[in-house]
Amino acid sequence: MRALISVYDKDRVVEFARGLSELGFEIVSSGGTATVLAEGGLAVTTVEDVTGFPEILGGRVKTLHPHIHAGILARRELEEDVAIVAGHGIELFDLVCVNLYPFELAVDRPELDESGLIEMIDIGGPALLRAAAKSFASVVAVCRPQDYDAVLAELWAGRGTTTLELRRRLATVAFARTAAYDSAIARWFQRDDDFPETFVPAFDRALELSYGENPHQAAAYYAERGARTHLLSFVEQLGGKPLSFNNLNDLSAARLLAAELDGPACVIVKHANPCGVAVAETIDQAYARALAADPVSAYGGVVVLNRAVGTDLGKALAEQFVEVLFAPAYEAPALETLKAKQSLRILEYSEQRGLDEGERDYRRVLGGVLVQDRDVGTAPRSELSVVCGELAESGWRDLLFAWTVVKHVTSNAIVLARDGQTVGIGAGQMSRVDAVRIAIEKARELGHELDGAVLASDAFFPFVDGAQLALDAGVVALIQPGGSKRDAEVIEAVSAAGAAMVFTGRRHFRH
Repeated sequence: MRALISVYDKDRVVEFARGLSELGFEIVSSGGTATVLAEGGLAVTTVEDVTGFPEILGGRVKTLHPHIHAGILARRELEEDVAIVAGHGIELFDLVCVNLYPFELAVDRPELDESGLIEMIDIGGPALLRAAAKSFASVVAVCRPQDYDAVLAELWAGRGTTTLELRRRLATVAFARTAAYDSAIARWFQRDDDFPETFVPAFDRALELSYGENPHQAAAYYAERGARTHLLSFVEQLGGKPLSFNNLNDLSAARLLAAELDGPACVIVKHANPCGVAVAETIDQAYARALAADPVSAYGGVVVLNRAVGTDLGKALAEQFVEVLFAPAYEAPALETLKAKQSLRILEYSEQRGLDEGERDYRRVLGGVLVQDRDVGTAPRSELSVVCGELAESGWRDLLFAWTVVKHVTSNAIVLARDGQTVGIGAGQMSRVDAVRIAIEKARELGHELDGAVLASDAFFPFVDGAQLALDAGVVALIQPGGSKRDAEVIEAVSAAGAAMVFTGRRHFRH
C-alpha cells in the first residue's frame, strides 16, 4: 500500500503518517512535508525518487508527472488501466493526503505584492486532491487533519482497507475544498470588478442548527470565506441553549445597529427589528432605557450591549426573559446570576476588527441571488440640509440617533426618539402614514413623552399627512431623505408648526 502526503497544515501529520506506516503503507512525500516526516523518524520515499525527475521552475512543478497521477487515476477494475500502468512501471497509490495553503490568508499578507500572490497559487495540490477524489472507488482523499483519526480507525478495522462510504464522503469534502480554493483565487482576480460575470463566493458551515425559521425547515449557519469577520467569529457561548436560526438572524440585525452607535449603547431586537434602542452615560442606563422603550416587545428578544456587564446589570437582565445576550465581557457575579437562567444564551465577544464596509449584501430570490453594496453608515452632518427651523445641539444628537436607528428598521419605517432613546417605532408598513400612526400609538401606550421628540423616516413623505400626524403629537424635528414631489408642502407644514426638518439626500429602505 502507498500513501502520498504533501500538506501545508502539518498539525498531527507525523502521527498520521506513523499510523499509516504501522499499517504497512509506503510513505511518499515532497518538500517540507518530507523533511518533517523524516525528522519524525519515518522512512520517506521522495517524489523525485518516484518520478526520476527533480522539482523544476522554482517548485512550480513537483508532482505533475504520470508516475504520480497515473498511480492515482488508474481504474483498478479495468484490466486495460492496470496493464498500462504496469507496462510503464507505475505503482498505484491507495491514499492521498493533501491540504492547501488558505489563499484568503495570503491575500491579507501585506508583504506580498501581486507577483508574490501569484506564486501562492497552488497547482499541484488541487490536482492531486481532485485526482484522488475522482478515484474514490479505490483511493482515499484526505484534506483535513480532523479526518485523520477516522481514516486510521477504518484502516485498522479493515486491515488496510476502507469503506466506499468513507471514501465517497472524503471525496465530497475534497471537491468542496478545491472549489472553495479556486473561488478564493477567482475573487482575488475579480477584486476590481464590482459585479463580475460569474459570482463565486464560498461558505463554510460554522454551526449546525436544530431547524430554520420554522420547525419544519432544516437549516445551518455558514460563514463566508475571506470575510474580515463574521457573526460568530471570536464569540464564545458561556451558557444557555444552542443558538437557533432566528436567534442568529436577530443577532445580526442587532449587531449591525449597535456597531453604528457611539458611547454606551443597548439594542434590543425582535423579529429582526429593533424594538428598543438607547445610548446613555453608562451601559446600565442604556439597557434600562432600551428596555423601557418597549418592554412588551422586548420580551424574548435579543439584547446586544457594547460594554461589559456588571453585577447590577446582570441582576436586571436576569429579571427579564431574554433569548440571547451579547456583550464584550461579564463580571463573575453577573455571569453567575445569568447562568442560573438555563435557557438564556450568553455570548461573549472579543472581536477587535471592525465590520467590513465593503462587504456585499446577498438576498436570495427565486432561482438566484440579488447582490448589492451593504447600506453602511450615514451621510455626515456636514452634508445634511436644514430645510426649515432651527436645531440646538441636543436636537441634532436625537435626530442623528433616530436616523441611525431607522435604517435598521423594516420599511416603511418611522422612529420616534427623545434624549437618546427610541420611544416609538413603526415598522414594515405598506403606507408611511400608517407607520407614523403606529409609532405614535405605541409611544402613547407606553407613556412616553412626545412633546420635544424627533422623528426619522427611512424615505420621503409622499404626502403631508404623515408629517402632520407627528407634528400634532408634539414632534419638534424631523429627518428624512427628501425628494418627494410634495416636499414643499411638507416643509410648509413643518415650518408652520414651528418645528425643524433636515433632508439627508439618502434613502434607507430595508426589506
